[in-house]
Amino acid sequence: MQISQDVINFLTNQGFVIVSTIDAKGYAHSACKDIIKVKVEGKVFLLDVYHAETYKNLVHNPHVSITAVNEHKFSGYCLKGKARLVSKEELTADILKAWEDKIAGRLAQRLLRNIHEEKGHKAHPEALLPDPKYMIEIDIEEIVDLTPKNIK
Repeated sequence: MQISQDVINFLTNQGFVIVSTIDAKGYAHSACKDIIKVKVEGKVFLLDVYHAETYKNLVHNPHVSITAVNEHKFSGYCLKGKARLVSKEELTADILKAWEDKIAGRLAQRLLRNIHEEKGHKAHPEALLPDPKYMIEIDIEEIVDLTPKNIK
C-alpha cells in the first residue's frame, strides 16, 4: 500500500506514536515508539529501546497498528499492518544516525521549552534512554484517517 506524502509528513512530525500489539491473552498492548523512517511504498520503521511486551507480542503475532494524533489540529491516522523484527546487529549506520538525530532534536526541544518556563520533566529523559535493541519494520496494509469527516 502506498503512503501519501501528507501522511508521511504527519507521522514524521510527531514526537512519538502509539504502537498497539496483541498479547498472549488477546488483549491490546500499547506503547510509545519513535518513527525513524516512512517510505511511500508502504513501510514504516520504528526503533525500540526495550525487549519487553511489544517485542514478545510481535514474536507471536505480527499484526500491529500505529496511531498518531495531533490534538491541536484535531487530526490523526491509524496505520495497520504486519511487522518484521530486525535485530540490533542488522541495524545500518543510517538508521542509527537517524535515531541519534531524533534524540538530539527532542533534547533541544525540551531545553527550549524549559527556557521558556514550560517546565516538564525535571531531568532530560531522552538522554537516559538506552540504545535501540531492535527495529520494527511494518508493511502497511491499511490507513485510517481519524479526522472526523465533518471537520475536514
